[in-house]
Amino acid sequence: MAYSSGMSVLLGLTMLAFWLYCLFDVITTPDEKARNLPKLLWVVIVVVTFVVGGLFWLLLGRPLGPRPPRPTFRPDLPQRPDAPRGPDDDPDFLRDLDRRLRDED
Repeated sequence: MAYSSGMSVLLGLTMLAFWLYCLFDVITTPDEKARNLPKLLWVVIVVVTFVVGGLFWLLLGRPLGPRPPRPTFRPDLPQRPDAPRGPDDDPDFLRDLDRRLRDED
């Protein structure tokens, strides 16, 4: 009977999403930023105790304050080449197409 209501399914999905968020947050947190316990132990706690472990992580283990922004541009790394253009943006292709169309007439 409990599984027949949509509310229990929604609650289960919400708990799963919360647990996954906490698990990925623990995994992506740098080792030296984890508070109170070593990072590996936090991963075990979150995995074994499910939602309660996630709550413990957020309250006791997660680093305080905002995370530093991730760099988006690094001038020391080679930049990727320009993305390929579509044929209708290539002037040489358009010129050749125009010439072929005129030759058919």
